[in-house]
Amino acid sequence: MPQRIEPRPAPEERGPVPGANSYLAPPPAQWPAPSAAPDLRGRYVPQVPPPPRPAESTGPVDGAPGVARGLLPTPPPIDTDRNSTPSSGRTDTGDAAPASVAGVAAEPAAVAGDKSGAVSGGAATSADENTDRAPRSTGGDRSARSVRSARSGVRDAGSSDEADRRRRRRRKVIAVVLVAFLAMLGAVGYGAMRFFGGAVSAPDYSGASGVADVIVEIPPNSALSDFGNILTERDVVKSTQAFINAAGGRTMEGGYYKLRTQISASTAVSMMTDSTRVHRVGLMNVPEGLQLESKKGIDGKTTPGIFQMIADATEVEINGAHRGVTVKELQKVAATAKPSELGVPDWARKYVTASEVRGDFRRLEGLIAPGTWEYINPEHSATQILSDLITESAARFEKWGLLNDNGSGLTPYETLVTASIVEREAKNPEDFPKVARVILNRLAKDQRLEMDSTSNYKAKVTNIDVHGDAYSDENPWNTYQIFGLPPTPIGAVGERALEATEHPTKGKWLYFVSIDQDGTTLFADDYEEHKRNRQKACDTGLLSTGC
Repeated sequence: MPQRIEPRPAPEERGPVPGANSYLAPPPAQWPAPSAAPDLRGRYVPQVPPPPRPAESTGPVDGAPGVARGLLPTPPPIDTDRNSTPSSGRTDTGDAAPASVAGVAAEPAAVAGDKSGAVSGGAATSADENTDRAPRSTGGDRSARSVRSARSGVRDAGSSDEADRRRRRRRKVIAVVLVAFLAMLGAVGYGAMRFFGGAVSAPDYSGASGVADVIVEIPPNSALSDFGNILTERDVVKSTQAFINAAGGRTMEGGYYKLRTQISASTAVSMMTDSTRVHRVGLMNVPEGLQLESKKGIDGKTTPGIFQMIADATEVEINGAHRGVTVKELQKVAATAKPSELGVPDWARKYVTASEVRGDFRRLEGLIAPGTWEYINPEHSATQILSDLITESAARFEKWGLLNDNGSGLTPYETLVTASIVEREAKNPEDFPKVARVILNRLAKDQRLEMDSTSNYKAKVTNIDVHGDAYSDENPWNTYQIFGLPPTPIGAVGERALEATEHPTKGKWLYFVSIDQDGTTLFADDYEEHKRNRQKACDTGLLSTGC
């Protein structure tokens, strides 16, 4: 017979139902607020309580007051987390602990591994089904969630810190790369501006007229910045950068320049790079074999001597005043100054003071080496200029091996004299070693050298076809009149002639003669062969004397 259904008391007034299954316990006054539970990836997903569902029980459970058939309160969602332990389905025959009411547990709730009290007999569903549907103890749920939340929080905090560190590292790397890129971009842009027209602005004078003349010395191997610094110090240009911009990376030569003060940088560059070198001062180029004194040829042309070249190189007008040295000043100093004042090396001093050349400027012949001289200071005296040239020339000769023992029996100075004759006698350098051998062979036989170049040395007009008075002129250099070597070299000695004299070709030649304008030279061991060779020179018209 159906039991009478009594009205359900208000939740706050209802007490626990002894012996009732917790599944049929009345709902608390308020279900726990929906919470977020972590999913399998550790993300929190809000959970919403499901709607009420129809009761699955067909009647009251033994010992429980009647409940109207219809809707039963929906329990909180069952936590299926792996840390939860479901009820075992065991039923107790004694009184079960009362279920929590209004969210307050009468006893500590079972945690994972605990077993809930089960209802014995008379249930419409099996104990296992009731156990599966019964809500977990609220306290146990809360405790398990706290543990999981703590663990998850630690994991999330660690993951969050690591992510922050990665983000910070990425930001630092990006910042460094960006700064490096901007620096590189700036350098490239600056270089491009410099390369394409010197866009870097700098203070500069305007105009090309300037204010005053000035002599500027640029040391050898100077960089453009060195050029600019020197010119700025001498007030030629207004700033180093302006000069660098105007130069545009061009190669420029060191040396002395006559410039104007307070001119534009572009004007200064134009003056210093002019192909005619009209603004260069103190520059000369001495060819091999050139003599101190100027000589006139049979064609009427005068070949400037070394002294004339020095005078031309130093002659300059500075603000109306003439600077430089003259040929006469150089000749006087060369004839009278002490060897120590002139920078004469030790291996040459006894020769330049010999009686044959005392008081003669030619005593310095051959002591100035051929080549380019770029640093003759126009403001120096004649003595200083000659001293500078002779000192530097001695260093060149020594570099070319003059002081080495070559087994010839000649002193360094005598080697220099012999090499000067080789330089003047042979036109083609490949003949130098043979000509040197002829000279050494004649000296060894105590035979006059009879070299036309020595006879021409003091002549005002030089001619390869020596004749007449040139043969008979009695002077210390005429080897048609003297035995042995002349007292001084007869011209500037180059490296090839000096090396040929130091290492002559082996042979017995005693004679040689050039037979044409190309310098073809024939060598002979005896005079008869030499006469035949000389006739060939007559046949070509190179010689006329004795033909």
